Amino acid sequence: MQQDAMQTKEKIISLLRMNGPSLPVHIAKGTGLSILFASAFLSELFYEKKIKISDMKVGNSPLYLLPGQEPQLERFFQYLKSKEKEAFLLLKERKFLKDDEQQPAIRVAMREIKDFAIPFQRGEEIYWRYFTVPEEELDKKEKPIIVKIKEEVVQKEPEEDKLRVGKSGIEENLNIFNEEEGEIKKPERKKTARKRSNKKHDEQFFNKIKEFLSEKNIEIIDIQSFNKNDLVLKIKEDKKEKLLIAYNKKRIISSDLMKAYKKSLEANLPYMILSLGEPAKNLKELISAIKELSEIDKIE
Repeated sequence: MQQDAMQTKEKIISLLRMNGPSLPVHIAKGTGLSILFASAFLSELFYEKKIKISDMKVGNSPLYLLPGQEPQLERFFQYLKSKEKEAFLLLKERKFLKDDEQQPAIRVAMREIKDFAIPFQRGEEIYWRYFTVPEEELDKKEKPIIVKIKEEVVQKEPEEDKLRVGKSGIEENLNIFNEEEGEIKKPERKKTARKRSNKKHDEQFFNKIKEFLSEKNIEIIDIQSFNKNDLVLKIKEDKKEKLLIAYNKKRIISSDLMKAYKKSLEANLPYMILSLGEPAKNLKELISAIKELSEIDKIE
């Protein structure tokens, strides 16, 4: 019996070597096993670290592949969701993408296509690289720069005094010349620690919302808007589309409720609201009062 199991596993590895990334149904067909037994053998091979499993799914199943066959997963990119496919094609074309320069929906998609988008950091910045492109290539893509100092000419002064660069002079006269573009650019100022802190805070807020929705089995369809104050998502819950407005604060007030309501009218969708804490007491009372209200009429 053990001998048969070993032979079956060898057969599966042989099929993967020949066909590349495959679904359990393909393995079942190639081995003559049921899909249930084929899946069981594939799971064993995975835990034995002889094969790998893709993060992406074709239908409801991941793809099984041998180490080194990762580039062949490109053949299945059409099975990605719409926004994930857009992110895949963008990253494949450009090779590298800076996270905070992308649209919110693309940033979300990058975190979903783990087979193809590999994150890495440069200082405080997050970048994404296409999975077949080595990280070192980013340095080659950066354009060469030459630092030049403008001459500050003083009339009737000796030649050696024509170039005056003190501590403040460097700040005023130092420019960066981009050879390819043929233009002079001011050097970028370093971002402050506070700005980095705010960016990290926004990222944490977004991840909290994403985790909350994942736990509730709510699917994110699209990101309508995302800023430091609020996040507006189109979601799907129990096969019904809704608008989600998440506020990045602990207390929401009546004006927040009205803002969310207006957005739902614009989108023609029912809506739900999330915040980092309980709504204000007067808002809870207002919502309760509205629920109990049957009609408002005018006395003539």
